[in-house]
Amino acid sequence: MQPIEQRAEIGVIGGSGLYGLPGLENIEEVRLETPWGQPSDAYMLGTMKGRRLAFLARHGRGHRILPSELNFRANIHGMKQLGVERILSFSAVGSLREDLPPQMFVLPDQFFDRTSGRIATFFGNGCVAHVGFADPICPEMLNSLDTACGTAGVARHRGGTYVCMEGPAFSTKAESNTYRSWKMDVIGMTNLQEAKLAREAEICYATVAMVTDFDCWHPDHDAVTVQQIVQNLMTNADNATKVLLHALESVPSARGCRCGSALENSILTDRARIPAETRRDLDLLIGKYLAK
Repeated sequence: MQPIEQRAEIGVIGGSGLYGLPGLENIEEVRLETPWGQPSDAYMLGTMKGRRLAFLARHGRGHRILPSELNFRANIHGMKQLGVERILSFSAVGSLREDLPPQMFVLPDQFFDRTSGRIATFFGNGCVAHVGFADPICPEMLNSLDTACGTAGVARHRGGTYVCMEGPAFSTKAESNTYRSWKMDVIGMTNLQEAKLAREAEICYATVAMVTDFDCWHPDHDAVTVQQIVQNLMTNADNATKVLLHALESVPSARGCRCGSALENSILTDRARIPAETRRDLDLLIGKYLAK
């Protein structure tokens, strides 16, 4: 697959409560096919603050797709096809700390995997690559989001670990208290696979973990009503738009990080032994390295 001309520079992935992007102008709806099937929904291409964006509703409009059912590879590859170089991800999470209350925006810089059986790599089928993932969040994107939250007046906490669980059921109290004993900060069901695949696709990635409630460890957890959670989702969605608007002003036009060359020394397979079908599927990701 040959690279498509850049139709968007920044991708935005919206999670629970964020199924559209208010303020996006000149919207074009684009449906894509990838070597790994169809993404969650159509990409909404448009302009905001003079930047070209591609928005994707992670769970599909109408929230139709479980976390375990998400086609993460298709979602990220679709962004790559559109020429996206950076992804800003927004997701709803539960808090594992008393000082990270509902409506707090957490900007994690680490992940911890508690999923099982999810595919989180483009590689295999005759091509082996191992990307570095010690620091899974792009530092430039993290700086932009931190600054944007401050400018927008949205309470935020920079840094911390996002536990990615399988779901769709939430944690038991034993699990929740174990994560707290491990000094984890927030818990969600989606962002780890996105981050890994974005790194393999050489796309910068950062996430805004929007707290909707305390996880079940909290003594007041059972007293929280559905109406309160929905209100938190709505408030978080409004604040997400504000943060995004300010982030677009601070994200540099040229990348100064190392995300764009993550695969440079990561492909181990003898180029002559990569199967033709695999080579075709991975062309958008590794074609520039195979041509050397």
